[in-house]
Amino acid sequence: MDENRITYFAETDARNKRVKFGIKAKDRTRHVYVIGKTGMGKSTMLENMAVQDIQNGEGMAFIDPHGKTADLLLEYVPKERIRDVIYIAPFDVDYPISFNVLEAVDRDKRHLVSSGLMSTFKKIWEDAWSARMEYILTNTLLALLEYPGATLLGVNRMLSDKEYRKDVVSKITDPSVKAFWVKEFANYTERMAQEAVPAIQNKVGQFTANPLIRNMIGQPVSSFDFRKAMDDRKIIIINLSKGKIGDENMKLLGGLLVTKIYLAAMSRADVPDRVMKVLPNFYLFVDEFQNFANASFADILSEARKYKLNLTIAHQYIEQMDEIVRPAVFGNVGTMITFRIGANDAEALEKEFAPTFTMEDLVNLGFTQIYLKLMIDGLSSAPFSATTLPPIPHPDSSYVKDIIAASREQFSRPRAQVEEEIVKFHEASPARPAPAKGAPGAARSSTAPSASAAIPGAAISGSAPAPAHASAPVPAPVSASVPVPQPPHRAARSASQSSRPASKDVPTKPSETHKPFLGLKDMLHQLQSKKPPEPEQPLAAAKPGLADAPGPATVAAKPEPATPGPADAETPKAVSLSSLTPKAAQSRTDSKARTPENLSQLRNALASLIKPQEKSAPQPAANDVQQPADKDAPRKDPESAASGEAAGGKGSSKDAPREVPEDILKRVLKVD
Repeated sequence: MDENRITYFAETDARNKRVKFGIKAKDRTRHVYVIGKTGMGKSTMLENMAVQDIQNGEGMAFIDPHGKTADLLLEYVPKERIRDVIYIAPFDVDYPISFNVLEAVDRDKRHLVSSGLMSTFKKIWEDAWSARMEYILTNTLLALLEYPGATLLGVNRMLSDKEYRKDVVSKITDPSVKAFWVKEFANYTERMAQEAVPAIQNKVGQFTANPLIRNMIGQPVSSFDFRKAMDDRKIIIINLSKGKIGDENMKLLGGLLVTKIYLAAMSRADVPDRVMKVLPNFYLFVDEFQNFANASFADILSEARKYKLNLTIAHQYIEQMDEIVRPAVFGNVGTMITFRIGANDAEALEKEFAPTFTMEDLVNLGFTQIYLKLMIDGLSSAPFSATTLPPIPHPDSSYVKDIIAASREQFSRPRAQVEEEIVKFHEASPARPAPAKGAPGAARSSTAPSASAAIPGAAISGSAPAPAHASAPVPAPVSASVPVPQPPHRAARSASQSSRPASKDVPTKPSETHKPFLGLKDMLHQLQSKKPPEPEQPLAAAKPGLADAPGPATVAAKPEPATPGPADAETPKAVSLSSLTPKAAQSRTDSKARTPENLSQLRNALASLIKPQEKSAPQPAANDVQQPADKDAPRKDPESAASGEAAGGKGSSKDAPREVPEDILKRVLKVD
């Protein structure tokens, strides 16, 4: 390596002559910083320096966010260096190149990768960043750095796939990272996880869902070794045209590549000094470097010089730099070149060029005119003016097609092959066994009613068929001894959940004392006179002897007549309502026939309910004791409950007669 080889980039006046000058190879190790407004000639100067490195057989990398310079440099590659070119173009979707930033990182370098990636992500999502996102994402990256074959596609999978996360955590050796996943993340509540995890998945998913990015960063093995490329003096041309891949994708890929190159340079630390002296320089050109200026840039400027990674960076104005990178730039660059700049930048840079040039001089430079402080043999020169050189003439022969074909052959793979591997990666998690048919997890329970509830008259085990829904729902009869299950279309509710008070009309135990059902006196009177109320059903109305009977409304509106009770003064026994209803579906006709025996049984049952209490046995007040609600008792019909409240709302609840619900009258008096 010739340390005194000069890379020319400008000319100046010396004794009335235009003299071309440049910078020595050994002085380029202190880095070159270029600033100037757009259209002033910055890119042309960088192109001239890069072309000379290519033609001189040096190793170099050029990161171009516009695409123009990358295409131009391919035309200057000589025939003998065709196979030295690694052409990275994300928009070449048919032959994606691979680089995995998480691949084979040494234990003591993992924090550098993590911080570089976090700086890149934070720069892209600056307005939607949070400390918790950074905390979780950092631990995710550190965990994946220890997992063999991990890529950035594993970030979202680790946050969503429990089996994959369990496998990754089992490989973690860092105690802090493992403690986070085992003791902290595993104990996150559902709310905490929903607040932090989706934010990361949404942002990382923007890139991993894009085939341009996914097919590059999703391959476990990189297409080439950056360290070997540096040692072998390869030409790495990176075309990140934002017009073809988008601004955010350009920033992400550029940041990942800068971090990867920095790690490759840092890996040279493992060689002894005698070997380091013979290792070649590697030159990294970054146009519009503020797009990729992550934490790695500050480290490169301060440490990479000793590993022979030399930067030449250019941008338009100072405010584009992060606060972390800015002091590293001005504190470490050896050669500073300025084209025409704005007033704010001139005020900041005036101290660098004073007293030779003032702020007014910096803002009034012409096209291709520069002021610079040049590093010469390790010392910074006094500021002087110069004019950049015109573009280097194009060679007679161009091998662009051959270069791209050779790069594809060596460093790329067909798209179908890459995407097949990515599909296998997502399907590689341990298969979750499907629940057996009929098991609790076999099918998600539906909130829709079952077929038996949806079809009128569907049979219920151990009870009569459910009534049709042509009118208001009719509750199923309840026996004091054998509870009848609720129809499936009505979800059971406890007494505490129901807004309706517990029923006092249905006895829960035979031994309990029940309040007389006063509304049945009228019905008993009608039964004793053999004039039952007229039901609404056409079939019942057609029976002889029922046409002139009063309807339910008339019965409820009549004043309470004096009805003689039974002669004995015993406490009335609880009556099973099953005696008032059909016993089974096959004996429906016989049980509903108006026979003297049935009328006698009904008359006795109703009389026992309304028998007045003995004076010696005090009657409990209506509101003193509230009977517990039977969970198997049928609910009252909403219409009957409303009519009952309306009838009982006048006067005292103790003395006012209660209206007989219409559905009970129909059920009691219904005949075939």
